[in-house]
Amino acid sequence: MILSVENLYKNFGSTHAVKGLTFSLGGGDITGFVGPNGAGKTTTLRILATIEDASSGKVEIDGLSIFSHPEAAREQIGFVPDSLPVHADMSVHEYLDFFARAYGITSNRRHSLIEDLEEFTNLVGIREKLIANLSKGMKQRVSIARALINDPQFLLMDEPAAGLDPRARIELRELLRVLSRQGKGILISSHILSELAEICNSALIIEQGMLLKFGSIEEVTSHNQQARRLILKPLSDIEALSRFVLLEQWVENLVINGKLLECDYAGTDDEACELLQRIIAGGHRLIEFRFRQQNLESVFMNITRGEVQ
Repeated sequence: MILSVENLYKNFGSTHAVKGLTFSLGGGDITGFVGPNGAGKTTTLRILATIEDASSGKVEIDGLSIFSHPEAAREQIGFVPDSLPVHADMSVHEYLDFFARAYGITSNRRHSLIEDLEEFTNLVGIREKLIANLSKGMKQRVSIARALINDPQFLLMDEPAAGLDPRARIELRELLRVLSRQGKGILISSHILSELAEICNSALIIEQGMLLKFGSIEEVTSHNQQARRLILKPLSDIEALSRFVLLEQWVENLVINGKLLECDYAGTDDEACELLQRIIAGGHRLIEFRFRQQNLESVFMNITRGEVQ
C-alpha cells in the first residue's frame, strides 16, 4: 500500500504554507520529515490526516483520493499530534475506550483490543491514571495507542520525541521499529536529526513549504558531495602510509588525525577498491578503510537557510 502526495499546495490567505510537495510513503517505510520551524510540516501532516483541506494537489492511498473519500482514508491513517489534548477527568483506559467506541468497535472486541494496545504501548501499569497527571512520555504512548485503535496502515507523527527524556526517546524508537516490521508506513517530523538518521530509511526535507530533498538516507546524505572523506587506520607507520596515499590520484587535503589518516577522495567505488588493493600490495596493513558520509544534520544545515514564511 502506498500513500502518494503529488503537487500539494495549501494557502492561508496570502501565506503559501505548502508549495507543490511531491513524495510517497510505502508500507514498512519510516520517513523523517525535516524542516525549520514554520516550514509547513504540521500543515502537511494535518492535510494527510484529513484534518485540513488542501488548496490543490493530490493525496492518494493506492489510487484512492483522501479528499474524495476521507472516511475510507481515515481507516488507513493514524495521526499522532504534537501534544495530547488535556482530558482532566478521563483515565487512560477510558480515553482509549472512548475512541474505540467512536470507531464503532463492538464491546467484546473492544475490550480485548484495548488490553492489547495497552500492553503493546506499555500502558498497563497506568491504565487507571488520569491523562492530565501523566508525564510527557506517557502521554505520547497514549497518543500512539489511540492512533493505532483502527489498525491503520500509515502513522503520521508530529514531533513525538519533543520533550521526552532519553529513556522515553529510546523506547519510542524501539516501538516505531516494531510498527515498521509490522508493515506500517511512518512519517515522523522531528528536530532531533541524529535520532531520525538512526531509525529512518528515508528523509523528506522542506523549507518555506517547498521540497528541498527526498530520498533514502544514503541518497540524502550524499547530497552535493563531490569528494568523500576517506578514513584509513594503519596498524603501524602512519607516516609511511601518508606518503604512499598522497601520491595517489583523486586524493586531496590529506591530514593525520591522531591514529587516523583522513583525506578527500573524489574517485568512484571501483577506484577506491583499486586503491585499497594497491595499499595492501605496498605492504601497508590496515585496520580501517572507510568513507565518512555527511550526516542528516550537516545536509540540513547545508541546504536550508532557516527562513520562515
